Amino acid sequence: MKPQHVAVVGATGAVGQEMLRVLAQRKFPLASLRLIASPASAGRVVHFDGNDYTLVAASREAFAGVDLALFSAGASISREWGPIAASMGALVVDNSSAFRQDPEIPLVVPEVNAHALANNRRRIVANPNCSTIQMVVALEPLHKAFGLEQVIVSTYQAISGKGARALDEFDQQTRDVAAGKTPTHSVLPGILAGNLLCDWKHTDDGWSEEERKMVLETRKIMGLPELAVSPTTVRVPVRNGHSESVWARFAKPVSRNAVIEVLRGAPGVTVVSESGPGLHPQPRAASGLDDVFVGRIREDASNSHAIQLFVVSDNVRKGAALNAVQIAERVLG
Repeated sequence: MKPQHVAVVGATGAVGQEMLRVLAQRKFPLASLRLIASPASAGRVVHFDGNDYTLVAASREAFAGVDLALFSAGASISREWGPIAASMGALVVDNSSAFRQDPEIPLVVPEVNAHALANNRRRIVANPNCSTIQMVVALEPLHKAFGLEQVIVSTYQAISGKGARALDEFDQQTRDVAAGKTPTHSVLPGILAGNLLCDWKHTDDGWSEEERKMVLETRKIMGLPELAVSPTTVRVPVRNGHSESVWARFAKPVSRNAVIEVLRGAPGVTVVSESGPGLHPQPRAASGLDDVFVGRIREDASNSHAIQLFVVSDNVRKGAALNAVQIAERVLG
């Protein structure tokens, strides 16, 4: 790949910062780097990979000459500036929900549907939701082998998915509980310290936005528009790393040994085949790593076509920043 002129939009956020780390760690060839943040942050100097960079606000001038624009600043910013950056020649990889269900824009997990990157006339690629990414990385090789027909998933999602302010609030709640004080909340929808929360907007039918995302995104990424997907999403008192309990039914009979064999050869997957207390995939161990970890692999006791999995991954890394950079590598490499 020739050196690229790169812009990171939302450079001061958790995902933007992780994007910078991933670019450095993967030795992404940079001809130049432009860090774009909110107007309030413009003018600040940040240090990255041995160099100082001055933050700038989004503008047409900020995207001039840019080959790759990595967006992680929210859907409204992406809708406003993503098409502008693309029209000026940049490949836009967007981490928000702005374009995920646009039929003209590919929604991509490179291990699953890199083929969708071909003939992308609008030069925008949508990065899926973090909880969807890790699940489809685990399910796609099994679908190829056995033919996926149904998924039931419960998520155990980390606080980092809600941002730095949520992490700060959780830390304060934890201190208050330890001190015997009554904790408060403003960023989180309730007390998460020692608790679990359904932490997403709900529609009148009882579904959360996060659950809807998992249904629609899984179908689009895997090219299975009628796939039965039944998610329940939950925020847990874990700082980083999402976990998911996945039940999957297939057209063909499946066995634990066959599933382990398939997953051991799957890109982006690490199989944890050991079984026992404390031997399962854990968010603490997955944090900071690239792979999706799959363990607790069990045959369903009443259905020979079904398997149960525990799927864990770093939601900020593979669930956002790494996946975006992997998309860019596929397109520009």
